[in-house]
Amino acid sequence: MKNIKMEIRRFVKERCWEKFHSPKNLSMSIAIEAAELMEHFQWLDTVDQAKKLLKDKTKRVEIEDELADIAIYLLDFCNLYGIDFEKIILNKLKKTEKRYPVKLVKGSIKKYTEYKK
Repeated sequence: MKNIKMEIRRFVKERCWEKFHSPKNLSMSIAIEAAELMEHFQWLDTVDQAKKLLKDKTKRVEIEDELADIAIYLLDFCNLYGIDFEKIILNKLKKTEKRYPVKLVKGSIKKYTEYKK
């Protein structure tokens, strides 16, 4: 992860793009790239259709590129604004583990608020 973050920092810095990478612009870019990822799956009705799409070499490369774009913008945001990406993920997982205890949620898709009833 450290090498990837350094490469992103180098890439952005060489192009003097930091001045354009405000929190607003980066968050919008993340959302835009996520929407581009969703487009690939938009009209598919089943998991099997999605799995078939992912086996198509051309489509898979396009999907991987969208995932990479999302990750690059996320890591760039963290680089520029002093956010420890690994730490925030681990912290969020801890919070989510408390909301979704295995004994209550295993095999279910209900939201955590439904378990407190």
